[in-house]
Amino acid sequence: MWLLLIATIPGQAGSLRLRFWRQLKGIGAANLRDGVYLLPDQDGLRPPLVALCDELTKAEGSAWLLDIPSQAPETEQAWRTLFDRSEAYGQWRVALITTEASFAEVTETEARRSLRQARKDLNAIATTDFFPGDSLDNARQAYADAERRLARQYAPDEPESTDGSVPRLDTRKYQGRLWATRARLWVDRVASAWLIRRFIDRKARFLWLTDINACPAKAFGFDFDGAAFTHVGNRVTFETLLGSFGLDADVGLTRLGAMVHALDLGDMATPEGQGFEAILEGARQRCANDDQLLDEISTVLDSLYTYFRQTK
Repeated sequence: MWLLLIATIPGQAGSLRLRFWRQLKGIGAANLRDGVYLLPDQDGLRPPLVALCDELTKAEGSAWLLDIPSQAPETEQAWRTLFDRSEAYGQWRVALITTEASFAEVTETEARRSLRQARKDLNAIATTDFFPGDSLDNARQAYADAERRLARQYAPDEPESTDGSVPRLDTRKYQGRLWATRARLWVDRVASAWLIRRFIDRKARFLWLTDINACPAKAFGFDFDGAAFTHVGNRVTFETLLGSFGLDADVGLTRLGAMVHALDLGDMATPEGQGFEAILEGARQRCANDDQLLDEISTVLDSLYTYFRQTK
């Protein structure tokens, strides 16, 4: 099934014409001829067309939205071709290569921000790819490869996610202990260290490892492969610690965990996350060592935790 929009716009309504064109472009409509637009009848596509019809009618234009049945195979194929996004994916791949080439010249924060933008751009193409195929799969694979290369560049020991559940642990058995993670703290590690010292083990001592294989047997490792606490399933280390110690009912911590998750996995960050990442980048350049960095960022995380607890 297909949706066919036939529309005319008053000749003097230039701003309406531009807005109408932008809205149709945004939802991915194909232009069959002047004033005639086509979309597949898929979930979510009818309401914006109905809204456009109402807007045009109120502006003294005219609009008809027609339901078109499936056509002969050759026509169906021709119409599907109108929605082929291969060229858009190709342009996106070229832009991704350019983005990756810039990583050697920018900070880690800027590189991660650029890669998140590439993901946003890819998702925008995929939103109007109504008949996805190999081009989308290949683009997603290219993004995943770029994400892995970026992780190896800035965090070569970044843990791989493990399968399994997160068992509930007794906090009393984890007091006054030595905790170890990779040196050069970044989002998940510094947030996890703050969480440990603030909510799990107030007398925690930390060891910053330049070689994860040198982690002492008596230490509880976190955020590296083989550590006691690391990525599990879709959880980053911070979220694993929340689940392990029964802290995942605290709305402030879970919202903070969502921020850490988005930043660590390269998802689209919230404004709070973007601000935190910028502060962390600046602090890391200023602080002499990871102990000083943790002390400074702990104040920021305390403030974010308070904010997340009190706002919706």
